[in-house]
Amino acid sequence: QVQLVESGGGLVQPGGSLRLSCAASRYTLSLYVMSWYRQAPGKERELVATISLDGTSTNYADSVKGRFTISRDNAKNIIFLQMNALKPEDTAVYYCKMWRPGYDAWGQGTQVTVSS
Repeated sequence: QVQLVESGGGLVQPGGSLRLSCAASRYTLSLYVMSWYRQAPGKERELVATISLDGTSTNYADSVKGRFTISRDNAKNIIFLQMNALKPEDTAVYYCKMWRPGYDAWGQGTQVTVSS
């Protein structure tokens, strides 16, 4: 069974930074388009960022453009989300997702709380 494990969440003050990681066991992440999603209390899960197989193409939600950076290290089988200039509205559970035609899988999520 695929396991995607997110880490790096926590409590941070507004304006601060966090780096989330997503690692996989048993699967080679370089074969999958990878994404980060987030879900705030009472809201639907939303797409935050996506990165192509080789990492040369990325896309971001308008709300995080210029502040968040998605990256991947295929040699280490890990995905990152660097989050800078965090705002209280970034508070959510963050999930990574792996996708290829006909298959997808999610991690269990990591909580990010932005508060003073």
